[in-house]
Parts: sequence; structure tokens; C-alpha cells
Amino acid sequence: MQVPAPFRAPAWVSTRRLLEQKLSDLHKCNDLRQLKQVHALIYKSSLDQDPFVIPKLITAFSLCRQIPCAIKAFNQVHEPNVHLYNTMIRAHVHNSQPAQAFEIFFLMQNSGVFPDNFTYPFLLKACSGQNDFHLVKMIHSHIQKFGFSSDIYVPNALIDSYSRCGLVGVGAAKKVFSVMEDKDTVSWNTMIGGLVKLNRLSEARQLFDEMPERDMVSWNTILDGYAKAGQLNDAFELFEKMPERNVVSWSTMLTGYSKAGDMDMTRMLFDKMPVKNMVSWTIIISGYAQKGLAKEAADLYVQMEEAGYRPDDGAIISILAACAESGLIWLGKRVHQSIKRNRHHCSTLIENALVDMYAKCGSLNRALSIFNGMSKKDLVSWNAMIHGLAMHGHGNEALELFSKMKQEGFTPDKVTFVGVLCACTHGGYIDEGIQYFYTMERDYGVPPEIEHYGCVIDLLGRGGRLQEAYRLVCTMPVEPNVIIWGALLGACRLYNAVELAQEVLEHLVKLEPENAGNYSMLSNIYAATGQWGSVADVRLKMKNIGNEKQSGASLLELEDGVHEFTVKNTLHPASDKIYQMVDGLSDHMKKVGYFPDAFY
Repeated sequence: MQVPAPFRAPAWVSTRRLLEQKLSDLHKCNDLRQLKQVHALIYKSSLDQDPFVIPKLITAFSLCRQIPCAIKAFNQVHEPNVHLYNTMIRAHVHNSQPAQAFEIFFLMQNSGVFPDNFTYPFLLKACSGQNDFHLVKMIHSHIQKFGFSSDIYVPNALIDSYSRCGLVGVGAAKKVFSVMEDKDTVSWNTMIGGLVKLNRLSEARQLFDEMPERDMVSWNTILDGYAKAGQLNDAFELFEKMPERNVVSWSTMLTGYSKAGDMDMTRMLFDKMPVKNMVSWTIIISGYAQKGLAKEAADLYVQMEEAGYRPDDGAIISILAACAESGLIWLGKRVHQSIKRNRHHCSTLIENALVDMYAKCGSLNRALSIFNGMSKKDLVSWNAMIHGLAMHGHGNEALELFSKMKQEGFTPDKVTFVGVLCACTHGGYIDEGIQYFYTMERDYGVPPEIEHYGCVIDLLGRGGRLQEAYRLVCTMPVEPNVIIWGALLGACRLYNAVELAQEVLEHLVKLEPENAGNYSMLSNIYAATGQWGSVADVRLKMKNIGNEKQSGASLLELEDGVHEFTVKNTLHPASDKIYQMVDGLSDHMKKVGYFPDAFY
């Protein structure tokens, strides 16, 4: 008797079933290789006109930054509907192509397809700044014409877009908000957020207090406004009243106190946080680094790693930027070692941050080593290296690097030219610097800004061409600030130009009437030329002002942090030993015949 074989389910699966499974999550796909395979299947299955499939395909191409592929898929649809047009508009907006988004909108109108309530919010996201106010107004008139003002999603988007258009925009946003018959929490939050961005905190707080129902976003938005404005007492009072707090609330407070330099309060809040994330660790470590407190920053960095956190690109870049600004190379090196130890992928952004940190901290060999080893440089890479060489007196090397940058096809921007002009200043290349200055706009389309004028005035001043520098200050298209006049006064001090110094001081006094340092500079010029009566007059003016010239500070980095030294400062814990050493050095200098300059 023949025994029948046991029944088994077929091993094959319908091709159509496999395709449907892939298509269901197609709009989430960010694997370009897999996406192209699905795209081929779509055409093979004659689904290239399917109104359900093609929008998902376009969205997936948009996520992969493959806009040409998305456009190709869109153009092959014979009669696109409003949903497909909206998807294409959103794809362009997502890829920072606002002009192309509007082109699709105009094409939709010309094709006789009417917009729906999703079209305008997508278009409004293409309006991103103050210059787009009239564009937002045009969209607003379309919304009213087609009767979409009653759809709460649309006026909410309008409020957001108007709020991003600056002072004139927020007025229009308030009008939209005031005429809304139905407002949800998003409406209130968006309006409050727009006011907060313009630092109109009293109006924002009034709306906040009027809200019928608040959510976490409401509390965090107004909290962020107080923190960014430096109104930390108001921020803390609101923080205490919050019915519940999330990690954003805590991080906002950390940022506020850290930026204010109050690291004791920052640390107290950080230690009390019930849940920490990478952002909170980054805030406090960067805060300590900016203050030059290397030991505290390094200890927390170790604790962070021991807690199982691995810093992402954003955290690494923030900490390295803080090290660069404070000159804290010791911590910067530690972060660099951590990157190597954890085999963290070094993106161009991280390599740029490392180059900038080492260059600003004076370790040019390390900066050049990383720069030369970069597989993919961008303009920021070149700018960081040029600035580093320039600021440390390697003007010739900086200018050579600038020439190499242009040879490799990079177009300089305004940041590049600040570095180039700085290189000319430190290298004494006066004529070359002036030539670079005048070629900025002519050859590269970069109009000079006040920083560039400051560099050229400093360049001319150091070269003794004081009258030329003064004429440039007087003919600048922008109003000269204290830095510009201060640079010129410093040049007058260098060359003892008394008459010009008096004229420059008049301008400085108008801008900074209480800055005794400006009078001190003029006093030094008088003293250098033997005009002791004028010295006495200036010193009397300084006394009448009531402000003393702020003492200069010297910074020295050791492994436990950055130590600051000022004149007659006894706050340092080792001040007795320091002054004992200084006195010994002074005695030794006198013995070898050196006497300090009496002018100050």
C-alpha cells in the first residue's frame, strides 16, 4: 500500500504579494540600491501610472536626495492628480529647492488641477525667511480665494510662515491668529513661538497665560524664550511651576545658565536631572570647556563614556568648538583620542572641527596633518586652515594655501577673505592685502563687510599709512564701529600720531563714553611724545569718568585647566608663590641691566 506524502505548504510566494509587501513601506525606504530595484519592479508590473504607488516612490527618492529620479517618475505620469503634485512640491521643499516647488505649483494650475488643503502648507514651508514676506502674502490670498481658511491646518501653517518673516511678518501672523474661529494647541504654540523668536516675551507670556490648555511644547517654548534672553530668574520661576518636565525642559535651563557662565547652577541642575541624554551631556561639557575648566570638563567626558554614551557628530563638534574658543587643547586632544579609540567615523564636519580646534590652539602641525589627510575637503576646511596659519603669524603659508584652494576649484567666500586679509596684516603684505580687498567684489562677487574693512584699516595702520586708513574709515559704506576706530587708535599709538589720535578718540568717546581704555591709549601717545601736561589732562578726565581701564589678562593652560593672571590679582590659590617668583625675576633683570618701560 502506497503511503501518501505529508502535505506541505508551497515554497513559492506570489510575485504580486512580494511587490505589495515592498510597496506598503516604500515611502519609508532610504536604501537607494533597494529603491532602484523596487522602481524596476514597478515598471515591470505596469504600475508606473498608479496614483497610490508613484507618490510613495517620489517620497522615497526625496528621502534619498535623488530628486532627478523623483522628477523622472513624476514626468512619466500622464495625468497627475493633486496628491501627486503635492508630493512633488513636498519633495522639492524637503531638498531645499523652493523655486522648483513653486514651478510644480504653477504647472499644477496651468494643468487645471485645483489645490487642496495640503498644497498650501507644503508651499508655505518653501518660504523660509524675511525676504519671503510678499510670497507668503500671495499664498495667503490664494488660501482665502479657495476657501481653505477654515481648515485649521492651513492657518496654523500661515502663522508659522509669517512668524519667520521678521517683525512685519509677526504682525500679519497675529492678524491671522486673531480671526481664527477655532484654535487648537498648535495655533497657540505657533503664535507664541513666533513672538519668542523676536524676543517679544511679554506678549508671548500674555498669550501663554491666556491659553485654555497647555502642553509640553507650550511650556518649553516660553521657557526657551526666557533662557535665550538671559532672563534666568523668570525662566527658573516658570521651570518650578511646570506640571511636568521632559529632557528638553532641563536642557533649556542648562543652556541658559551655561551661556550666562553660571556653571555652579548648571551643574546643580544637571545632577538633578532624572533622565539625561547626549544633548544634556554636551551642554555641560561644552560649558565647562568654554570657561576653561578642563578638569571638570574632562571628568564629565569620562563619566559620559562610562555611562554608555558615545558622542555623536553634533556633540563632538560642540565640545571641540568650545575647546577652540577657550584654547583648551588638552580636552580637545582627549576628545580626538576618544574618536580614534571608539573608531568613530570622521565625517568632514568632525575633521573640520578638529582642524579648527588645533589651529586656534596653536598646534598647527596637528591641524595641517589632519587637513592634509582629509579625503574630502570643503570650503570650511580651507577657511579653518587659512585662518589658523594667519592668526599665528604664518602669513606667507596662509596665502600659498589660498592660491592652492583656488587651483582646486573652490570659490572663496567672505570668511575666506577675512583669513586672507588677516594673513596680509600679520605678514606685513600691505599692497597685496589692498589688492585682495579690491578684488573681493570685482572677481568673486563678495561685497566687503565691516570685518574686511577692519582688517584693511589694521593693515594700513600697522604699515604706517595712517591717513590712507583714516580716509577709508570715513568713506566706508557702513558705519564704523568701536573695533574699527580702536584699530586706528592703536596704529596712532604705534606711530605716536597725536593729532589723528585726538580726532579718532572723539569718535570712540561717542560710541563708548565710559571706556577708560581709550583715554589710556591717548595718554600713552602723549607720554611717548613728552607732552606731560596733556597726559595729566587725560588722566584727570579718566578720573572724572570714574571707570578704570580694565586690566589685561594672561592665560596659561595646565592639565587641571586654564589659569588666568591679572595685575595685582591675589585670588589665585598660588598667588604668594607666583609673586615671589615675579619679584625674583625682576631682581635678576635689574642685575643684568634691563629696566622696564615706564609708560603704561
